[in-house]
Amino acid sequence: MAWGNPAPEILVLGFSKGPTQAGALARQPHDKIAYRGGRTNLAKILHHIGLLPAPESRLVDQAIVNRNGRFHFASLIRCTVERFDEKETAPEKQWKGTGGGMLDKFVARDFGQIVLENCTTRFLSNLPPQTKLILMLGLGTRGNYVAACRKALTKARPGRWRTINEVTYTDDKVMVVHTEHFASQGALLPNWLSGGLHERGRLGLLAREGVKLAVG
Repeated sequence: MAWGNPAPEILVLGFSKGPTQAGALARQPHDKIAYRGGRTNLAKILHHIGLLPAPESRLVDQAIVNRNGRFHFASLIRCTVERFDEKETAPEKQWKGTGGGMLDKFVARDFGQIVLENCTTRFLSNLPPQTKLILMLGLGTRGNYVAACRKALTKARPGRWRTINEVTYTDDKVMVVHTEHFASQGALLPNWLSGGLHERGRLGLLAREGVKLAVG
């Protein structure tokens, strides 16, 4: 469940293969599964940071099927994962694979840390030399997801890591930039896209700066 160019300039990573994607395997063509229901939002994100010429889902469609383009699409956690929500009383709702807090709460647990470090080591420790940018879809609460990803990458790719800004860090071989998640709930994505109109929009502008440093 990965798409696009296997030796890309830009690697776009969601969090995990959620239940929606895993369930679609039996019913949908492979190229239709990625970002199912969220390609318009992904197009808005990629356009906002300067990686697509327009915020149009058809451009994401084209990038996903293009094995010779700039992009590779995958997920940081390569399997489908869920977390147990102790606050839910209905048994059918206690296990969750999506929703608010999924990123933070999964990687905050010891098991989540092990999964994160294993996937990061296997898939990100030895990238193609032409890969200049890892785009992480997700920020977390108060940057918790940014911190967790950086910790895992630092372990998987020992070297001189340094901070560029709140959502960007690098080992001088690849730049890592965090954006809002395409499936963020409520006003999170509109606020992130708003530029100077909202505090969260500042993080979107910082992401744009990080992308420009990585790929121009």
